[in-house]
Amino acid sequence: MKPQLTLDQIAVGDLLPVLRYPVSATTVVLGALATRDWRPMHHDHHFAVSRNGVKDIFLNTPNQAAWFERYLTDWTGPHGRPGRMRFRMKDSVFPGDLMRIAGTVSGVAVDDAGCGWASVELDLTVDGASKTGCSARIAVPVSPDDNPWARRGERWRP
Repeated sequence: MKPQLTLDQIAVGDLLPVLRYPVSATTVVLGALATRDWRPMHHDHHFAVSRNGVKDIFLNTPNQAAWFERYLTDWTGPHGRPGRMRFRMKDSVFPGDLMRIAGTVSGVAVDDAGCGWASVELDLTVDGASKTGCSARIAVPVSPDDNPWARRGERWRP
């Protein structure tokens, strides 16, 4: 199991490890199924090409959000708790693409409730072209005995 990252180990400008993942038709379809997105452009090649005018089926929005969340929690460890995320999809991600997600820490802070936060700028690229940019905020333990997942009510302000 990966050691838990704590806030004192994070600094503005830190580069997160790169995640590379080969996207397959199965990746696209299972992501759509998991998010109950039945729109045919995420599972029907003919529909995607003839009706949407794209080259193939493509990752849906919730699937991309899940990839960003996975990326962040892989980095922070099991106690990292996603808070807020904003992203802008610029182009589609298709089967056969090698998806690459990279990130940079843009802020580190502790809120009034004592919760540690890392702000991160993320970019999902394929062949060097940015497909989706993301700004995220993830709660990170301030000490080894802290767990942001245990925070409730006034102690949790994402």
